[in-house]
Amino acid sequence: MSTFVRDPCGIVCILLTYVAVLYADYVVIRWIILQTMQNSLWGPFHVVVFNTIVFLLSMAHLKAVCSDPGVVPLPQNRVDFSDIHSGSSGSLQREDWTVCTRCETYRPPRAHHCRICNRCIRRMDHHCPWINNCVGEQNQKYFIQFLVYVGALAAYAIVLVVLSWVVECPDCSSEISVKQSRILHCVILVLESALFGIFVSAILVDQFQAIFSDETAVEQVQHQGPFRPHKPKLALLTEVCGRGHPVLWLLPCVGVSRHMDEPLLSHDV
Repeated sequence: MSTFVRDPCGIVCILLTYVAVLYADYVVIRWIILQTMQNSLWGPFHVVVFNTIVFLLSMAHLKAVCSDPGVVPLPQNRVDFSDIHSGSSGSLQREDWTVCTRCETYRPPRAHHCRICNRCIRRMDHHCPWINNCVGEQNQKYFIQFLVYVGALAAYAIVLVVLSWVVECPDCSSEISVKQSRILHCVILVLESALFGIFVSAILVDQFQAIFSDETAVEQVQHQGPFRPHKPKLALLTEVCGRGHPVLWLLPCVGVSRHMDEPLLSHDV
């Protein structure tokens, strides 16, 4: 199931993300590589590596944007909650299932309602405007990949800028206008990379803390606590990234092969 939330803030953030990435790619190729490495084999090497990271970043971002985060399906028939209001819990087949009054349905454990998506999301961590989607059970892997690639791209861009000014370049243009344009673009790129790098690093640390503590951001806010049995960190990472080889966890083309062990309740009125 693919999903796209028509949220103006999220759409603007998506556009800003790709504008920033494309601008960084433009500066690196036009004002760094073509200006300082045009006669070196390092030029094609950095072009290939930098654009590979851009490609992986874009794939992970599109996966996070368009993938189903774990939306709880709505019942086909209207659910009768009269037994809940009367104090009877016989209709719940599991004690840890809850009722969402907005979706008017039962929801599995650790599912929460998102007011922007207007649906309940399995293992919802938060709604992120930068992917215009919720970060949930089915797309958290892609969200983490997106953060990793943004951080790698930002660090790579800063390194290339520093190398372009530190390493002697006898073939560089001596025109004042070219030098001024190069300085301006490099300064903007460094500021952009530093800002996005620090931002995604903070979010990435928060994501790993949430994974290793087995407690989503929503559960932390609601003070529900990590009440589940303790699991090894590798097992917790496997729940998010899938059961494939850890090297494959960085590939956005590999799906999250997680089995839904909580079947939906059937509701008959």
